[in-house]
Amino acid sequence: MSVVALILLFSMLLGIWRVLKGPALLDRLLTIQLFGSTGVAILLVLSKVFALPALLDVALLLAILAAAAPAALVQRLRQQKQRSRQRTSL
Repeated sequence: MSVVALILLFSMLLGIWRVLKGPALLDRLLTIQLFGSTGVAILLVLSKVFALPALLDVALLLAILAAAAPAALVQRLRQQKQRSRQRTSL
């Protein structure tokens, strides 16, 4: 199990590197999804290692939030794009 946890932590480090190296908006969006899914995986591993079933509930909640965050970001970007189009057409 410790090997799995190390691989997951390495995955998160790669995500941080991607945020710093490729600061495009798409990179940030993909990193949000990476952190969410990796965080869920880490919680599932910890739940198994420490025999804490409550961590399964936390993992489920994080999975829901991890799915909603990129959707909210995309919606906000659409709204900003529409506002900028309206300003240029005036």
